[in-house]
Amino acid sequence: MPKRWGFEGRVTRLYIDADACPVKDEAERVATRHGVEMLVVHNGGLRPSRNPLVRHVIVEEGPDMADRWIAAECGPGDVVVTGDIPLADACLKAGAAVIQHNGEALTPANIGPRLATRDLMNDIRAADPFHQGRGKGFAKADRSRFLSALDAALVAARKGRA
Repeated sequence: MPKRWGFEGRVTRLYIDADACPVKDEAERVATRHGVEMLVVHNGGLRPSRNPLVRHVIVEEGPDMADRWIAAECGPGDVVVTGDIPLADACLKAGAAVIQHNGEALTPANIGPRLATRDLMNDIRAADPFHQGRGKGFAKADRSRFLSALDAALVAARKGRA
């Protein structure tokens, strides 16, 4: 059973934007260590975990349905793992802490430039369909940073500082 901590008796939850998330297993290990309920939100096709702290939330098919669900459900004291910048912005506005898959924390102070860069890149790709971004690969160092960042975020959420 999830422990109660965080804001005003609210249960701290860990939300995973599971479509294309490379750190689901790592997040489950950290959530289990902290006794925090983990909600894996996706539109199907993932094998459910046997861990009693992990709940799979299957949303309807469609663009951004998992994102919309997470944004509507998360709040102060929660932690969200996502690489989706607009979702991160919505979660931050709802009071949740946000961590990217590479362990980088998104905050109210750094989300604005991220949104602007995302929009600029969308405009560039729309103007030149042959312009493709070359994202860097996901390395062991990213996985390690993620584990440390998620652990720190859950500790902060327990102490009411998310």
